[in-house]
Amino acid sequence: MEPGEDPGALDLHGDEEIIEVVELGPPGPDDLAEEMEDVDFEDEGAEEPDAEAWESEDDEGVEDGMEAQDDSEVTFSLHSDSVFCVSLDPKTNTLAVTGGEDDKAFVWRVSDGELLFECSGHKDSVTCAGFSHDSVFVATGDMSGLIKVWRVDAKEEVWSFEVGDLEWMEWHPQAHVLLAGTADGNTWMWKIPSGDCKTFQGPACPATCGRILPDGKRAVVGYEDGTMRIWDLKQGTSLHVLKGQDGHQDPLTCVASNQDGSLIMTGSVDCHAKLINSATGKVVCVFKMESVTPKAPISEGEEAESNSVESLGFCNVMPLAAVGYLDGTLAIYDLSTQSLRHKCQHESGIVQLLWEESSAVVYTCSLDGAVRLWDARSGKMISEYRGHSAEILDFAVNKDASIVVTTSGDHQAKVFCVQRPDR
Repeated sequence: MEPGEDPGALDLHGDEEIIEVVELGPPGPDDLAEEMEDVDFEDEGAEEPDAEAWESEDDEGVEDGMEAQDDSEVTFSLHSDSVFCVSLDPKTNTLAVTGGEDDKAFVWRVSDGELLFECSGHKDSVTCAGFSHDSVFVATGDMSGLIKVWRVDAKEEVWSFEVGDLEWMEWHPQAHVLLAGTADGNTWMWKIPSGDCKTFQGPACPATCGRILPDGKRAVVGYEDGTMRIWDLKQGTSLHVLKGQDGHQDPLTCVASNQDGSLIMTGSVDCHAKLINSATGKVVCVFKMESVTPKAPISEGEEAESNSVESLGFCNVMPLAAVGYLDGTLAIYDLSTQSLRHKCQHESGIVQLLWEESSAVVYTCSLDGAVRLWDARSGKMISEYRGHSAEILDFAVNKDASIVVTTSGDHQAKVFCVQRPDR
């Protein structure tokens, strides 16, 4: 915590064994009714685009229950199968890279959907794609473990490498260094384009998620066995390991850190989100979601409704964190009091969430094909954008929070203008 902050705020450097568990049960009908009353539908009307934007090219083939409306400004439709991932170039926010189940990745212009170049040569679904911190390079990775790096201005491949089955990939925040986690438990680090390589050997199970911390010197990696490790990238050593009761009971699904890297949050299939002091490696508190109990007894052969943490992140401007669950719950937690602040219910599972860089607005995309903006202070939905005829699988928000780029199972990527008049 910064000096001068609320004296009641968390002391992150204590050695207490902690742990406050916040129970969060499934939403009842009363909760949902209150949520609906909170939504200001009149505000939405004021933000609808003009009539032309509503003419959807994709009215044919809209799946049951999906809206035919299209609030998007640009549709990118060169993919021939589900589009799994999207990233915006950090320097200018004018280019997007998308990867899909068609074994293809494309770099294209956000303003008009114009193709810049294809990242060719992949032999499996492209599940990871991203630009380096300065937008000089773009990296694409497929499920089989083939990773390629392209120089954006020259539109040419400068490096490639093959690892085991790829789980995740991330660029270093300040250097031309690429990190990737694989199904054999290893985390790989390369200098680009020289290819100098280092590996960090985890347990003999997939390294399911990872994130380089803001100091650029450490990375946090989560594993399928429920453990989490904080690695020293220079020394190649493990600084902290969370396992057993301190770790998760099921595979990790996502990790995030706050802006200064002092706090880490991990999410898991076990429906817990753990807040961890990155300096000490100690669990500060556990945010616990109760699994939805089935309404009727489960017959033989049927499975209980599953739930898990799918995405999480920290607010930069307030001591808040958001956790998105597969059952459609967006939970806003107050880090100062370690308590649940708001519960925002979606009709279908949350795939990913992102915070705006400089406000307490959190974005969600879900299996119902909509992007929603939520005010984390009030818990109210600000607006909703539709246009996809299938679930949204990934999305990105640009720096000034004026556009959102989405990818979907409908084989398309779309660009939505979300800039609001009040900002």
